[in-house]
Amino acid sequence: MKGAALGLRAHSGWTALVAVSLENDAPRVLVRQRPKLVETFTYEFRQPYHTAQKVSLDKGREFISRVELEAQRLAEEAIRPIRAGLRKEGYELTCVALPLASTRPLPDLDKVLSSHALIHSADGELFRRALIQASKHWHITAVTFQERELFPAACKILRIQLDDLRARLTALGKPIGAPWSQDEKIAALVAWLALYSR
Repeated sequence: MKGAALGLRAHSGWTALVAVSLENDAPRVLVRQRPKLVETFTYEFRQPYHTAQKVSLDKGREFISRVELEAQRLAEEAIRPIRAGLRKEGYELTCVALPLASTRPLPDLDKVLSSHALIHSADGELFRRALIQASKHWHITAVTFQERELFPAACKILRIQLDDLRARLTALGKPIGAPWSQDEKIAALVAWLALYSR
């Protein structure tokens, strides 16, 4: 079986998902999707910390926990058929890769809810955490990269100039067509790096 990696770039309530393999050290896109991570795709559920700010601390904590469990379940359900489909085609999903916004842990919930900036950070963190937990559920290694350092690190690891890297990421999406936005490019890049590093 050939190895494959699943690259994910999380947003509020959904994620860009790109499965990549390496053919002669060059990345090849196998799957591209945009699964939802909330059942009800409304602001209330896509921005759980914003929603929690409007209720009591206990109710807010309960709501956030519920949204995170739902996000994890939906991520598990998104990964399962991809993993099975790749196996049928001779690929083993060896890792899940995603960029992280920050390495700093969030403070207690009451402090998060008193800061608009922290609320935004926490909403993003919740969906990334759910994706990592979903990969653990399927016993797939999760590999993370710092998004702000991603392109310089990729250039160094892959020994490629930034302009060439950007051109290759753009070209990767041409065979499969739109959408191939920055989200898909970053998802493909973290999957490529995860495979290359392994």
